[in-house]
Amino acid sequence: MEINVISGAIQATEDELIVVNLFEGVEKPGGATGAVDKAMGGVIGEAIARGDFRGKQGEVAVFYPRGAIPAVRVLVVGLGPQDKFSLQGVREAAATAARKARELGVPSFSSIIHGAGAGGLELESAAQAAAEGTILGLYRYQELKNKPPDRPDPEQFTLVLLDEANLPAAEAGADVGQIVAEAACLARDLINRPANYATPSDLAELAMEIASQFGAMRCQVLDEEDAAELGMGSFLGVAQGSDEPAAFIVMEHNPGREDLDTVVLVGKAITFDTGGISLKPSEHLDRMRGDLGGGAAVLATMLAVGQLELPLHVVGLVPATENMPGGQAYKPGDVLTAMNGKTIEIISTDAEGRLILADALAYASRFEPKAVVDLATLTGACVIALGRGVAAGVFSTDEGLLARLQVASQASGERIWHMPLYDEYLDGLESLTADLANSGGDRFGGVGASAMFLKQFADNYPWAHLDIAGMTFEERPGTPKRPAHLQKGGTGFGVRLMVQLLRDWSTAG
Repeated sequence: MEINVISGAIQATEDELIVVNLFEGVEKPGGATGAVDKAMGGVIGEAIARGDFRGKQGEVAVFYPRGAIPAVRVLVVGLGPQDKFSLQGVREAAATAARKARELGVPSFSSIIHGAGAGGLELESAAQAAAEGTILGLYRYQELKNKPPDRPDPEQFTLVLLDEANLPAAEAGADVGQIVAEAACLARDLINRPANYATPSDLAELAMEIASQFGAMRCQVLDEEDAAELGMGSFLGVAQGSDEPAAFIVMEHNPGREDLDTVVLVGKAITFDTGGISLKPSEHLDRMRGDLGGGAAVLATMLAVGQLELPLHVVGLVPATENMPGGQAYKPGDVLTAMNGKTIEIISTDAEGRLILADALAYASRFEPKAVVDLATLTGACVIALGRGVAAGVFSTDEGLLARLQVASQASGERIWHMPLYDEYLDGLESLTADLANSGGDRFGGVGASAMFLKQFADNYPWAHLDIAGMTFEERPGTPKRPAHLQKGGTGFGVRLMVQLLRDWSTAG
């Protein structure tokens, strides 16, 4: 999609559709909406007065000016209560408008920047959120479908602001928003792709393609022989049951820059998870192609990092493998040795994500990072604790890193909730035959136990773990109460959060 930013009056904009807005409870439209209403003879105000439009979040109304203004159609989108409005509200309004534009079949549409006026939001951030919401709202997975959609997506979107002096800020925000949203859509594609189209080798090839676009980025793919030489017995133990070769992906933005802070992102990429010998139930097993959600988020974030040319040394680590119950598969009771020398008794082969992350976290220490953040669809326990599609759980050994993540969460709209790292969780991972077990063996405290397991491999650096199990796949159809920027399928959760974290870090140090 082409996104433009222009200065001018929205009521004088010539386009197939123009978009304005209204807060819930407003009885007389003002600002840009009021100007459009006045030019059309008060039809919007009449709809409000008669109760036909109330400005509720997700509510839309279409008006036809019939020559009163240059635009063919006017769309008014509800913003909800003004006292609750935020950048996430901008994304939702933009996504709602974009989907309605597609429904109307328009090739292009223009919009004011929601929240930049009466909403009181900073212009550049609001423009970024508007671009993000528009692109995310129009996303749909079409890669493997022969039949084109009934309604094509609009090809052009224009943000209109009144003051020409504000153009540079709005343009900067829109540019960042487009980069971030398109990266999130890449992560969505990876989660939605069938596992036979998203193997570890496929992810490695994509990582190489991403790195090749930027002079300041390089990619190295460690094969199983390389991993064995490094002593990654935990990663290779999971991989040994599959005929698909595993790949340990290492991406670096600004490699060798010792003058820059180093931040390492680690993403779990189980490209298909059967549960191994501890086989999962067959119901919804097809969704286990989404167990690469953390790895997808890291790959997509690295794409955005390269495009934004961030002044940081950013490392992306993606351990990628299937978890299969083959004849060579690891078994409950086996003991694996991780890269840092710790031995692990396997209680459940379905607790495999923490095993591949263990070696990735140990590998991360060689970069002497200022921070390491891992993202993983790790536990059903986190979904039980926080709900599906509500928030990701975050564990951290460093208050400063946690604070950075919380600030980035607020700005990006991708919610996280702080969870505890109590020592008692480690007690449940005691093993008869090894340094620790990979599972407590019962349903209690599973999310905390998994985080404490990972902590044993996150040495000598500030570390945070994001359990995104409840956030990477949206099962429910869209409703006015569900986020308009999401559809059924992969969400790309974590991309916006990580890019915001890194952008903030690069400016604040």
